[in-house]
Amino acid sequence: MEKINEKNFKEKTEKGLVLVDFFATWCGPCRMQSTVIEEVLETNPEINVLKIDVDESPNVARQFGIMSIPTLILMKDGQVLKKHVGLLQNDDLIDFYKNID
Repeated sequence: MEKINEKNFKEKTEKGLVLVDFFATWCGPCRMQSTVIEEVLETNPEINVLKIDVDESPNVARQFGIMSIPTLILMKDGQVLKKHVGLLQNDDLIDFYKNID
């Protein structure tokens, strides 16, 4: 799990499958989502997770229409595949990442 910002967002998301976690440090559900992501990564280390703080990178949040956090966006080669607003638990997070429609 890597924290990114506006400067390196495009570079980090333009190749491959990535799960982007839009969060803020003051957000309780965001902290809960981080814990779930860490647990999922223990058994699914192949999941590439990038975290971006909406307060530190407001332009990226605006670009993707982030109105509520936590928001997870699954991207492949720079394109949004799907988006989820709100907390996802372990199994749902794995399904969100692995089941691409």
